[in-house]
Amino acid sequence: MTTLPIVPTYRMADPMNESQPLFSVLRRSADKDAVAAIERLVESGADHELCRINALDFAKRSGLDEERVVAALLHGARLGLFELSWNVLCPGCGGVLDASATLKTVDKEEYDCALCAAGYQATLDEMVEVTFTVSQRVRKIAAHTPDELPYNEYMRQAFWGSGIDLPANFESLIEDTTIESIELPPGEKALLSLQLPAAFVIVFDPVTHATQFIDVKGEPTRERQNLSLVFNKLQAPTGTLVMRPGPLRLSLENRSDRRTLPSVWIAGDTLHELLGRRRPYLTAKRLLTNQVFRDLYGTDTIDVHQRLKITSLTFLFTDLKGSTQLYERVGDLAAFDLVRAHFGVLHEIVAAEAGAVVKTIGDAVMATFPTPDRALAAALRMREAMRKLNAEHSNEDLMLKIGLHEGPCLAVVLNDRQDYFGQTVNIASRVQNLAVSRSIFATGSVLGDARSAALLERSGLTPMPRSGALRGITEQMAVYEIP
Repeated sequence: MTTLPIVPTYRMADPMNESQPLFSVLRRSADKDAVAAIERLVESGADHELCRINALDFAKRSGLDEERVVAALLHGARLGLFELSWNVLCPGCGGVLDASATLKTVDKEEYDCALCAAGYQATLDEMVEVTFTVSQRVRKIAAHTPDELPYNEYMRQAFWGSGIDLPANFESLIEDTTIESIELPPGEKALLSLQLPAAFVIVFDPVTHATQFIDVKGEPTRERQNLSLVFNKLQAPTGTLVMRPGPLRLSLENRSDRRTLPSVWIAGDTLHELLGRRRPYLTAKRLLTNQVFRDLYGTDTIDVHQRLKITSLTFLFTDLKGSTQLYERVGDLAAFDLVRAHFGVLHEIVAAEAGAVVKTIGDAVMATFPTPDRALAAALRMREAMRKLNAEHSNEDLMLKIGLHEGPCLAVVLNDRQDYFGQTVNIASRVQNLAVSRSIFATGSVLGDARSAALLERSGLTPMPRSGALRGITEQMAVYEIP
């Protein structure tokens, strides 16, 4: 097998000099423990650890709260410490099919993975990840010049997304899988002579994603077999050739404007186990429903013409009952102060439960959460917070109605703000309309979630079925009140 060079490590004379003022600003806007951990990583972490940082894995390894780490990284990216990247992933192999500094480029109906010979509709739930790479102005790392990365490091830092859980010995596993590999500069050609084993073989280039399957079977042969492959910007459909075990002369030509790294793999158990190793990562859906992200990035994320699919998002709607009578009873000034205090409490609870306030409409709030249990936890905390707020004012003026529903939707831009559209949003709003004073109403899709059920059990609460038509909704919905 061709020997490839050792990955270079780039270091500035003192990488922290220019970044120190930025970290000082970051400490004033983010959790101090999260900032300290990030600062240590930038100062002493290996190059590959600073490329496409997996925020959730970093939080776990550092023993820190995920939301605080995500918030710190977002503030850091806004300050210029990190480059934020939206990466479209292949669900099969975990490879990055497209990467950009903005979600606005995710505009294809389908993304094709040549290695998996499959096409996928991009959804923000699992197919789009968000990663952070240290800025060159802070510290120069090898991944800033990806065409100089050796093969193994290119696979780790450029081809695979942050959801692949590579073991410490991943280089030896790749070596065990690889029959031959070569570095091919732009415009160059190469001839490889190798022995084909009786196995399913893949010729793959991680730079252009060009792939050729070879089903090697039958009686071994001594006659030389020939195969020619050209690498360019055009991605042809992945094909399968049938060959016999024995000698192969592989002709390779790079017609692209980048260096390519073609290799010949055995598609055996070792490769499948390597590709199957996964870990949680920060998804686009989770980031869009993050309050810090919405506050920092506003409407810069999605183009007005985009309609991005989310397969599961939980919506929470609230409204104050009798707010008109409240203004009449206590006067505009006192009522305004109460309503503003109620908004402040709700915003804090939404953010604490990994959610985001999408908008307020009069006295109502629309918020989103990545999972049903976080929305339910927020609803329970809101109800208790309103009780305390009323007790502080020795009255029962703030009577909050809450509705919850989970389902698919579209992430869109409406009225110059990042918003959501679809029947799920309509149903959540209508469920809230069913609620009465101080009640929480939720649909079966919320309470059917295992973590939601566990939360209710720990709280000693038993949902009670409630009947009532949802205005404008023809389908029958199971709706429950949480006493």
